[in-house]
Amino acid sequence: MLDFVVAAAISYLLGSIPNGLILGKAIWGVDLRQHGSKNIGATNAWRTIGKAGGISIFALDFLKGAVSAYLGLHLGGSELAGVLCGILAIAGHSWSVFLAFKGGKGVATGLGVIAALMPMVTLIVFAVWFAIVYFTGYVSLGSIVGAALVPILTLFFGLHTEFLILGLIAAVFIIYRHKSNIERLLNGTESKIKAAR
Repeated sequence: MLDFVVAAAISYLLGSIPNGLILGKAIWGVDLRQHGSKNIGATNAWRTIGKAGGISIFALDFLKGAVSAYLGLHLGGSELAGVLCGILAIAGHSWSVFLAFKGGKGVATGLGVIAALMPMVTLIVFAVWFAIVYFTGYVSLGSIVGAALVPILTLFFGLHTEFLILGLIAAVFIIYRHKSNIERLLNGTESKIKAAR
């Protein structure tokens, strides 16, 4: 039990690390909270400081989720512990203790969690996300569709109930965090990361 408590605490704190804010300021001299969508995530970083910044921040946020889920699996000793630690990492990213309980939308961190627990689901979700972003230019649309696919694919592959619960929680949470993006998509004012192919 103590091992799980330690893993849970580390997962939340790890998730809380604001990579976008730290890298943006340290390397590019830019506070992402003052530019674009004012979000510290990879999409705003890509638009504001360029491809290298976006990819770097995405990778670090992804690792926060993957490492947290791994800690849960191996310190907590069960798939449920892995799921709970993954959820705590997403919560930390979205409500960071280092940012007065504000943060990002949890997409990259959530993908990292899914990757550590359900690699096949992750490959499909990432492929769908990439295709949508490539052909439409809308990162938010790719993220929303990708999130919705997770519980569907979990059922399709017959994975354990813990993973289905994770998929449902992550999907609802990520879609909810994108509610303003959904409004802009519907009225045609959502920003594109690049021109559609």
